[in-house]
Amino acid sequence: MSTAVACILGIGVLAYAIFGGADFGAGIWDLTAGGTERGSRPREVIDHSIAPVWEANHVWLIFIFVVLWTSFPTAYASITLTLFVPLTLAAIGIVLRGASFAFRKAVLRTRDRRNFGAAFAFGSLLVPFCFGCVAGAIATGRIPDDGTAGDPWHSWINPTSLLGGVLAIVTICFLSAVYLTFDADRLSDATMVEYFRRRAMGSAVAAGVVALAGIFIVHSDAPFLFDGLTSRALPLVILSGAGGLTTLWLLHRESHRFARIAAIAAVGSIVVAWGVAQWPYIIPETMTFADTASPSGTLGAVLVAFALACIIVLPALGLLYRLDQKGMLPEEGVDDHVAPRTTP
Repeated sequence: MSTAVACILGIGVLAYAIFGGADFGAGIWDLTAGGTERGSRPREVIDHSIAPVWEANHVWLIFIFVVLWTSFPTAYASITLTLFVPLTLAAIGIVLRGASFAFRKAVLRTRDRRNFGAAFAFGSLLVPFCFGCVAGAIATGRIPDDGTAGDPWHSWINPTSLLGGVLAIVTICFLSAVYLTFDADRLSDATMVEYFRRRAMGSAVAAGVVALAGIFIVHSDAPFLFDGLTSRALPLVILSGAGGLTTLWLLHRESHRFARIAAIAAVGSIVVAWGVAQWPYIIPETMTFADTASPSGTLGAVLVAFALACIIVLPALGLLYRLDQKGMLPEEGVDDHVAPRTTP
């Protein structure tokens, strides 16, 4: 039963990486869009893309914490007590970017819009970096296995954690740029299609370079993870690389819809590869999922709750995304002249 709940936890991490990661990546592209005049058009496309769904995407983060706390309490205690610094920074970044994204549309003065825009972009950069550092800390086993606090600094300021933070940033930039290319195409804006297509291809190359350089870091600093990635998780690593190369080819062919699918496969595969490489440990090599699992009654309740969520919540989220893709939701931050393309 603990294995089934661990898989559910992995599904939450995967969903947050794909949906929430794209949101954070859009914020980073907002940061690099340029000044008020030069960056106004890319920011309009970014606002159009994330405004209807950005709040829903963070449901997955709440889901992850609830499942981890309920089902694997000792691991939850060790992780949160040891990594309270990056987790607190991430929480601040989430609140900062959300409030700034909302207030940027409400204020009238250009200076205020710039300030809120900068806060939104900074939060978008801070959160994935911190979560990447948390993932690196867990993967290297720098977390105690008894529910107590470990070293609050060296646990997440180390080569693998910093690699995780940088890799998280370049990966979500790649994923978000592919999404934005598709959304610009839906808006019939050829200039923005090319704008985000170039950035998607550049960030894909950057992600590949960081991943290749990270092989040496993981080999020396996280040997258990390296062994897993080069053995049982190797097919997923290869699939991720193939997905990235396929995305580049599809972007070159201007097949933006399928490029988005390939990008999701590339990012999703590496997230799953992390889980497979680390299995059966939640904290390598000291605590397995079975070691820290709650009683069977609690795990059973989590499974029932997940089944009900699949019946009630997931269809609602699916409908939200579907309506967004069809342009049937209120469009925030986009002028009338960029209404979505419709088919008679």
